[in-house]
Amino acid sequence: MRRLSMLCLWLLAALAVALLPRWADGGTLGLCSEVLLTLAVAQMWNLLAGYAGLVSMGHQAFVGVGAYLLFVLSDRFGLSPYWMVPLGGLGAALLAALVAPLMFRLREAYFSIGMWVLAEIVRLLVSKLPLLGGESGAPLQSVRLVDSDSFQQISFWIAAALGLLSVAGVWALMRAPFGLGLMAVRDNELAAASIGIRVGRNRLLAFVLSALGCGMAGAAYFMGTLFVSPDSAFDINWVVTAMFIVIIGGIGTLEGPLLGCAIYFGLREVFGSVLGLSGGWFLMAMGCVAVALMLLAPRGLWGLLQRRFGWQGLSVRRHPPAAEAVAAAPVLSPSPERSLS
Repeated sequence: MRRLSMLCLWLLAALAVALLPRWADGGTLGLCSEVLLTLAVAQMWNLLAGYAGLVSMGHQAFVGVGAYLLFVLSDRFGLSPYWMVPLGGLGAALLAALVAPLMFRLREAYFSIGMWVLAEIVRLLVSKLPLLGGESGAPLQSVRLVDSDSFQQISFWIAAALGLLSVAGVWALMRAPFGLGLMAVRDNELAAASIGIRVGRNRLLAFVLSALGCGMAGAAYFMGTLFVSPDSAFDINWVVTAMFIVIIGGIGTLEGPLLGCAIYFGLREVFGSVLGLSGGWFLMAMGCVAVALMLLAPRGLWGLLQRRFGWQGLSVRRHPPAAEAVAAAPVLSPSPERSLS
C-alpha cells in the first residue's frame, strides 16, 4: 500500500506538471520554474552534505559553469538551448571530477572553505574572459532558434523534470547498495572502510552527481532569464538558500528539502510582498526564522513531524533481518589458509 501510494503521488505530480501551462500565466510559470530549480539545487546539496557528510560552500561554481556552458555552446554553434542543459551539467560534473582529488584532501571546515575559494577563482576567471562577456555578462542569442510562444512552457517542463528527477534520483541512490555505503561513510569513515566500503569512490560519485544536478539546474535557470553574468551565476546565495532550505526542512532526508523549499518561498512572499521587507531587513528576518527553527527542531521540521506523528514519507531506512532469518543463515567456517592460528 505504501508503494502504491507513492506511485500515485508521482503520477499526480507528473500530471500537474503536464497540465499547469494550460491555465497558468507567465508569472506563475516563472515562479514555479524557480521553485523547482531551487529544489533541485537543494537536493543536490543535501546529497553531498546530508548523505556524504561533505558540507560545501562552493556549489555555486557548478551552477555558474553549467549556465555559461549553455550560453557559449548554444550561441557559438547555433544549437537549440534546450539540448545544452545536459551538456551544462556534464561540464559541471567534469569540473567536480577534476578538483575532487585536491578538495578531498581537506576535511570538515577546510573542505567548505576550499570549495568557496574554488568558486571565487572560477568566477574571477570567467569575469576576465571577453569571450564570456566579461564582468557585464552575456545575453542568450540562440533564443531566436526556438519558438518564442512555447519557450516559457518548455523551460517550465525542463525545470519540472529536473526538480522531480532530483528527488527520485536521490531516493533511488539511497535505496541502492551505494546509498547504504555512502551513509556508512558519513557516519563513520573508519568503520566503513574496515568492512570493505570504498570511501573515496563513494564520495567521488556523490560529489560528481551533485555537481551534475547543480550544473543542469543553473543552465535551465539562466536559460529562462535569457541573460547570465558572473555575479548572478556564481552568487553564494545559491548555496545559502540551499542550506536554509535543507536545514529547516531536515538535512539527510528527502522530504526535508521539499518542506523547506515550500517554507522558504512562502516566507519570501510574506516578507517581500506582504510586509515589504527587502535587502538587509529581509535577510535578517530569514536568519531569525532559521535560528528559531534550528533551536525548536534541531533535526528539521520533517524530523519533528516524524517523531510526533510517525510519518515515513520517502524514507530510505533499512530494517534488520528477522531473528529467524539470521538463525537459519549458514555459518561459513574460515579456511585453513585464513586461520590466524
